[in-house]
Amino acid sequence: MSSYSLRGLNWFNALSAGAQAVEGLPASLKVADGSLGDQPVRFIAVVADPENRFVRARNGEVGLLEGWGLAKAVDEVIAADQNKARKRALIAIVDVPSQAYGRREEALGIHQALAAAAGSYARARLAGHAVIGLLVGKAMSGAFLAHGYQANRLIALRDPGVMVHAMGKASAARVTLRSVEELEALAASVPPMAYDIDSYASLGLLWETLSVEQIEQPTAADLARVTGCLSQAMGDIAEKGADLSGRLGAANRAASSKVRQLLRAQW
Repeated sequence: MSSYSLRGLNWFNALSAGAQAVEGLPASLKVADGSLGDQPVRFIAVVADPENRFVRARNGEVGLLEGWGLAKAVDEVIAADQNKARKRALIAIVDVPSQAYGRREEALGIHQALAAAAGSYARARLAGHAVIGLLVGKAMSGAFLAHGYQANRLIALRDPGVMVHAMGKASAARVTLRSVEELEALAASVPPMAYDIDSYASLGLLWETLSVEQIEQPTAADLARVTGCLSQAMGDIAEKGADLSGRLGAANRAASSKVRQLLRAQW
């Protein structure tokens, strides 16, 4: 059994069956142009590459090659569809354990690579492309910020292996000078500290959560359920626009909404 997750790859293969693969990108990026119903889409996933020249990015992490590659894959769509009446939607399939931590990554500017990816997704969203993040595994730290977090709509599959956080438990324990057990106890009463998808949903950031039968290798029924939800999300974006205001509706975001109201009043 491999030491890395295959969820992102398996969901990419299922969703992009029959789509046209996009060449010229790192092996750790899977990109294909296809359609969902009558809507043209580009599917994008970061996957493990055991042969990655950067050893810190061999298990699905988002590193230098992945950051710049994501930016290229998204920028191509923005440029190609600039004058088209119907622009491709971007489906970011998210299964990323972390950004790549390493001396080479720091020296060569991983902050710029990941910022380029996030910036490209944001530009696509503002240019009229529906951007949807589909969380099928881990969505951790800077990797999620670079790949998926700029989406108009975030959809998460219900499973203990689907989790969102700024850092892994062991790292968070070291930074906060607590044990993992203490962190887990704290997370029970502080949703932003938790890793489970229900706690994340309570922050208002998810548009939908879905249950599937086989999250590791989707069944035909799983695929139909997810593609149906993706199509609904694209319709919702077309109806309500490209901003991210829908993320502030949850009770646990009331203070964030209030701060924004006060800033607008005083600005």
